[in-house]
Amino acid sequence: MEWTELLLTVPSDQAERAADIANMVVPYGLYIEDYSDLEQGAREVAHTDLIDEELLARDRTHAVIHLYISPEESPAEALAFLEERLTSSGIVHEVNTKSLNQDDWANNWKRYFKPLPVGKGLLICPTWEKPPAENDRALLNIDPGMAFGTGGHETTRLVLETLEEYINGGEALLDVGCGSGILSIAALLLGAKSAFGVDIDPLAVKTAVENGRLNGMYPPEYTMVQGNLVDKVSGRFDIIVANIVADAIIALSKDLPPFIKPNGIYIASGIIDTRVEEVQNALGRFGFEIIEKREQGGWAVIVSRPRISVFI
Repeated sequence: MEWTELLLTVPSDQAERAADIANMVVPYGLYIEDYSDLEQGAREVAHTDLIDEELLARDRTHAVIHLYISPEESPAEALAFLEERLTSSGIVHEVNTKSLNQDDWANNWKRYFKPLPVGKGLLICPTWEKPPAENDRALLNIDPGMAFGTGGHETTRLVLETLEEYINGGEALLDVGCGSGILSIAALLLGAKSAFGVDIDPLAVKTAVENGRLNGMYPPEYTMVQGNLVDKVSGRFDIIVANIVADAIIALSKDLPPFIKPNGIYIASGIIDTRVEEVQNALGRFGFEIIEKREQGGWAVIVSRPRISVFI
């Protein structure tokens, strides 16, 4: 089977941000070539100053991120998604592709995606697995395909656990950057009245719609649309959730006040811990006050609400 390898070259100082975005494209891992701290790493890890000449000749100013895309996951759409997200985040990049034959890779990652309990009351189950015979949790069936959101990533788990704390029943939820639809589906399972998801990626929206059907969810209670926030969304919501990346959260948050109720909650995730303060400062500028922050595995979720002055 012909797989496609994407080689994403970015400045070394932007490699971590680029890898965060690349992780949205592939749920089964990637690896990064980064020789910017070669000498320091050799001393601290290998305890030597002797470094192979070939390694010394490598580019120290750029990192290369390797991703592998199966034919079923549409490499062209994965490439388009990656290009769009990197460009919108202001990351200078170059992407090259090459084909490779790896028959066993197509489904290998699925072996590691098993039924996953999250929070106090959810069980996320991939469509190719059977849930446990004895299960008292709300069952969330999902096939993420290429879209971000299996529940296994720290960012998604953090949002799901946070949603569980803030959904009391009957809320209207807006899911910005809906990905696989996992957050919207979970919200309805937890008691929300409706979930409206929007994503710029048409493949993500298609996946979200299909995952809704797997869980018996359809419009108007469960609605997923392709487009951007301002053009496709109307009305006000009790809860707005965005599990994307720090730069996108900063960019979209200024447009959120018209869409959130005065007593509404805004849950932002996908934020690496080194950028938490920057995101919090941006939320403050756009009229939100921070309620709480949760961290796990180097990622953070920030919960905020609109200041009263936003509505005066």
